[in-house]
Amino acid sequence: MKVTVGGSLKLAFRPWVEGLEHVPAEGPAILASNHLSFSDSFFLPAVLDRKITFIAKAEYFTTPGVKGRLTAAFFRGAGQLPVDRSGARGAGEAAIRSGMEVLGRGELFGLYPEGTRSPDGRLYRGKPGGLARVALATGAPVLPVAMIDTEKVQPPGKVVPKLVRPGIRIGKPLEFSRYEGVGHDRFVLRAVTDEVMYEIMKLSGQEYVDMYATAMKRQLMEAAKAEKEAEKAAKAGLSRAGKAEEEAEREQAAEQRWSAP
Repeated sequence: MKVTVGGSLKLAFRPWVEGLEHVPAEGPAILASNHLSFSDSFFLPAVLDRKITFIAKAEYFTTPGVKGRLTAAFFRGAGQLPVDRSGARGAGEAAIRSGMEVLGRGELFGLYPEGTRSPDGRLYRGKPGGLARVALATGAPVLPVAMIDTEKVQPPGKVVPKLVRPGIRIGKPLEFSRYEGVGHDRFVLRAVTDEVMYEIMKLSGQEYVDMYATAMKRQLMEAAKAEKEAEKAAKAGLSRAGKAEEEAEREQAAEQRWSAP
């Protein structure tokens, strides 16, 4: 299935890739990538010779019906691992356990330090929990990855992809053995995460935003909601003004009729 999915993607979109030589031929490694599109988790596996496992929402694997079974088969074929994300803390712990299991088997583990897709194409602050904890607990090298133009292939909310040629840059592996024994220190977790995000920024050329993408998404949703409410209020105000004007015109017409000789 992976061959079918990967081959189809490479044939249709012809993604270019730089830095494949940095991916080890064997042994565990973490590929930490920026996240621009739903399709990121399919393009990166397509250009690698080795299997890479990402985590995905369990709902993608449990939806009933023919469409649900096809979706589950597609995700499994692309190397996706179902993780129950119910509850923020539970989701994080499940992701960490899954990553450690994959790396423990000597395989490649892929993740997105931003935690969610970028809402506007910029690079956002990495969340320190998953990436740093898995890297420090396993000692696996971290390869920074930059996805290029994948948001143009499948913009958020669009179902049908566009035939745009995306790119992938894979940086040199980073190792964090200097932090051995202090993997639970929150300042160490932040330092590891920021170092990886800096390398991703250099590879991608994205503008960096020192806030979480989830926070920006909340701001955008609140702004959109406020704008919608303002438009609604403005329409209501215009409606009231229009009715008042009509009433004034009727009163004026009535007065004219009474005052007529």
